[in-house]
Amino acid sequence: MFVRRRSLLAAGLALPVVARAAPKVLRVGFQKGEPILMATRSAKSLETALGPQGIGVEWIEFQFGPPMLEAMRVGSIDVGAVGDTPPVFAQAARGDLMYIAALHGAPQSLLLPVGSKIGSLAELRGKKIAFGRGSSAHHFLLMILEKAGLRYDQIEPAYLGPADAGAAFERGAVEAWSIWEPYTSLFNTRDGVRTLTTNTEIGDQFGFAMASGPFVRGNPDLVGTVLDVLAASGARCRADRGAVAGMLSEATGMAADVWGRAIAGNPFEVLPLTPALIAGQQRVADRFRALGLIPVDIRVADIAWQRGAKA
Repeated sequence: MFVRRRSLLAAGLALPVVARAAPKVLRVGFQKGEPILMATRSAKSLETALGPQGIGVEWIEFQFGPPMLEAMRVGSIDVGAVGDTPPVFAQAARGDLMYIAALHGAPQSLLLPVGSKIGSLAELRGKKIAFGRGSSAHHFLLMILEKAGLRYDQIEPAYLGPADAGAAFERGAVEAWSIWEPYTSLFNTRDGVRTLTTNTEIGDQFGFAMASGPFVRGNPDLVGTVLDVLAASGARCRADRGAVAGMLSEATGMAADVWGRAIAGNPFEVLPLTPALIAGQQRVADRFRALGLIPVDIRVADIAWQRGAKA
């Protein structure tokens, strides 16, 4: 069979393209803090769009991005949305995943617990800082350290997901916490809690809609439909932020005013993968590689899907 394939190519004959049937169920990974996907789920917009094609929708919840992309890597979900860092670690681990669109990332903050004496970025030297390993908060911390002139080995990482990090922060077991919204708005109004810096001051971050490589290659038109639905959900979010805050409050148990602050500056846009966005994400990957936090060089453009191009 191998010889036969070689002879076909040598003769200049195209190999047959095997058409794949659309999946019976679209499996969507989501986080309760991601507004566009939550609004899409609440309104059953994907179900409405895909039902006439005989495609159902299954929603699978994750606490944050790295476990979502691990599930995607092993074929348990088809699409989802994460911050800027999980795709870098997934690609470095040779996961067959693809960027399909960009989203404006959730605002990030570095919070200081009650009683902290830290007054500058330079004073983070030697401090125990909580963040999710491989999450967007991880990258935000790297940007902070760069600005402060500190090396990664000059702080003590505490690799904790949001729930465990929040508990450690409250009991004073860590000296700072790199975290995204809505946790920032949940904690930073508490007496004694301070915000040392935010990514508005340090540098922009984007999130990304991701999909498994086999799913994208087999169903490019379906990927386009999913993005159209998400873009329409974003437009509805922009039109009624109060409703979005209420929906997220009901889903998470966090007060609507917390969510109102968390989403206040969110433009709720689903963006195509422009060269500038791909280049920006390459800088994220290069930052992790330079520190030895990922084991291989990666090229983000290799897994960036362009609508209308052959997958």
